[in-house]
Amino acid sequence: MTKKEQSRETHLHCGLVLSGGGARAAYQVGVLKAIADIMPVDIRNPFGVISGTSAGAINAVALAAHAENYRNAVYAIEQVWRHFKPHLVYRTDPIGVGVCGIKFLMRMFMAMPNHPASLLNNKPLAKLLEEMIPFDHIKEAIRHGYLRSISVTASGYNSGHSVAFFDGSPDISSWKRFQRVGLRASLSVEHLLASSAIPTVFPAVRINREYFGDGAVRQLAPLSPALHMGAKKLLVVGVSGNRSAPQVRKATEAYPSLAQIGGHLLNSVFLDSLEYDVERLERINDTLELIPDNVREKSGITMNPIECLLISPSQCVDQIAAKFAKNLPLTIRIFLHGIGATDTSGSSVLSYLLFERQFCNALIELGYHDAMEREEEIRTFLHH
Repeated sequence: MTKKEQSRETHLHCGLVLSGGGARAAYQVGVLKAIADIMPVDIRNPFGVISGTSAGAINAVALAAHAENYRNAVYAIEQVWRHFKPHLVYRTDPIGVGVCGIKFLMRMFMAMPNHPASLLNNKPLAKLLEEMIPFDHIKEAIRHGYLRSISVTASGYNSGHSVAFFDGSPDISSWKRFQRVGLRASLSVEHLLASSAIPTVFPAVRINREYFGDGAVRQLAPLSPALHMGAKKLLVVGVSGNRSAPQVRKATEAYPSLAQIGGHLLNSVFLDSLEYDVERLERINDTLELIPDNVREKSGITMNPIECLLISPSQCVDQIAAKFAKNLPLTIRIFLHGIGATDTSGSSVLSYLLFERQFCNALIELGYHDAMEREEEIRTFLHH
């Protein structure tokens, strides 16, 4: 194999996993920007396999659609996040918020199963995605070898399955495991809206014969789609706190607010499964390293260790979100204040919905800083 062929093989099997987390996904943009500055100026997409969930799926597909030039792709994504306002994601006007609230209450108390209802109307997001992402470019990127595969994960409300909708090279087969499947599809706005539809907050989306919601729900193995699509090493960008920080349980007298309880649930959906899956991968790698090659060959063990580099926030995202709560539109502030989301203890919920320019910029800068602090690790990972 020539050096050029070896480089192409390395590129096609290098995976990028972008997790969900609503507005927290701005952190991913900072990491992607740092990688663009670390790599050569004219580099094509260094990740042959890209997997995204929820808001991370939006970043993933936007990256895949511009795979012919990684730097330009990141620049385009960054410009959107740098200038985000809540009204670009969901309706913030009094009529829009009020109508959603009334429909939601009617759905709860008047048993109207055929009337979709959600706390917020995300039609503005659909329009933004149509303008932001040239979906037809994805197949071209795959055909020209800039990209091996891209997946978007959504959760089926009827089946309970975690479904990874993917497009990629013809040699990639669909897969089926317990409560999770991979289905080949031509990705569209509907897939992204489904993957990012936080339960009750945004409406479910019908794709083919089933309604889907946020892909982080019931996603038991977030790293799985990238591995099924052929990734042999993974760069994972999470949006939870620093894993090395000490875990402190503080004493409290106050009863938890609705926002605090909601934040706890959202964190368990969006953050915990990724951390557990990375931990599980590391344990499997350690186990495989202990088995001598001759024993592995004799036993028929075909698994190989998967190199995994995880980058996650070095600062508490909830605390950053609390600083910018006042920048939300009045209608949304009133709604969030009522459930306690504007208090420090309830800022987890806030961090998922705070699609606001200053908050997003703060997370982009944090992501850039965290990635540049690990420049040598990233450089070695991408060139190994």
